[in-house]
Amino acid sequence: MADKLTIVDIARLAGVSKATVSRVINQKPDVDPETRERILRIMAEAGFVPSLTATSLAGRSRLIGVLVPSLTWPFIGEIMRGVAEMISSSSYELVLYCIAHPQDRATIFERILETRLTSGLLAILPGELTNHLNTLYDQGFPVAMIDDQGHPTNVPWIGADNQQGAYEATRHLIHLGHRRIGFIFGPQRYQCSLERYEGYMQAMREAGLPVEAELALQGDFEVESGRACGVQFLDMAEPPTAIFASNDQMAYGVLDAAEARGVQVPHDLAVVGFDDIPLPIPWRPPLTTVRQPFYEMGQRGLDHLLAMITAGNRRQVASPILPASRSFEADAPVRIQLPTQLIVRESCGAALTESASARHR
Repeated sequence: MADKLTIVDIARLAGVSKATVSRVINQKPDVDPETRERILRIMAEAGFVPSLTATSLAGRSRLIGVLVPSLTWPFIGEIMRGVAEMISSSSYELVLYCIAHPQDRATIFERILETRLTSGLLAILPGELTNHLNTLYDQGFPVAMIDDQGHPTNVPWIGADNQQGAYEATRHLIHLGHRRIGFIFGPQRYQCSLERYEGYMQAMREAGLPVEAELALQGDFEVESGRACGVQFLDMAEPPTAIFASNDQMAYGVLDAAEARGVQVPHDLAVVGFDDIPLPIPWRPPLTTVRQPFYEMGQRGLDHLLAMITAGNRRQVASPILPASRSFEADAPVRIQLPTQLIVRESCGAALTESASARHR
């Protein structure tokens, strides 16, 4: 049982508060000598070894926690490269918490709370843990999120400007001559899905093009859903001449569907994705896509977290790699949107060909 005892157990056995036990462990002078002796005796008899939590090292730790989803996700490596770049120029080291399976979320979060090994926590795509992180942040613990998919919270957020990226991709297709442009949603519970759709809508409205309900199909960010949506588009009496899938995986599904139907890309159909994820093998034709600044997200996320920790509170957080004017007040939620980049490759073509244009009139 000794290895399972906690400060709370020692406090109960000694008839004192948890705070008093913590002060004894940390050798604080403001404890009655008799009480100190009793607590030390109980600890010795129980074989109690204080953890980092008990010794209150969390606030003085030189460790930064990084919470990530599965390391197999294609863009995690680039984000972590940015994190590593920033941590290498600091006096801190990283502790990595990996959520390989959804059922691991609660366990890992409990472990973070129990051990408090770290001085702060950087959460990458925390998903269902967002509410827990918000509570932790409101309690004064430094937390920052990278590219969370939920609605904005109080926790500082660093991610891509999804709406602007989608707007530029759609506008590019319009400039190439496309007028009937299909859009494939990601899951609508994700904020980025809604923002990318709004960017598509903005470009269509500015060009005076009708936004038809049948041209927006629901996917789930996986290849198979992109393939299914691609088939549905191609089966229409008047198929779109271009399809903007709101992530690369779904765009590759569209390319699969087009190939299976004998539809030539980009001659008969232009395809654009979003993310610019690395591929293990080359894909033909190379995909036009919106590049997310994953490396910069990692840099900015850790930089902001370190600035919070250094400040000792969140009243004024001045980041060394952000403009001086971007100091942040605790009452104003931080939301840093980094610019995306349209990467034009062969899948969208140079222009809408005469044959394709005539076919879709």
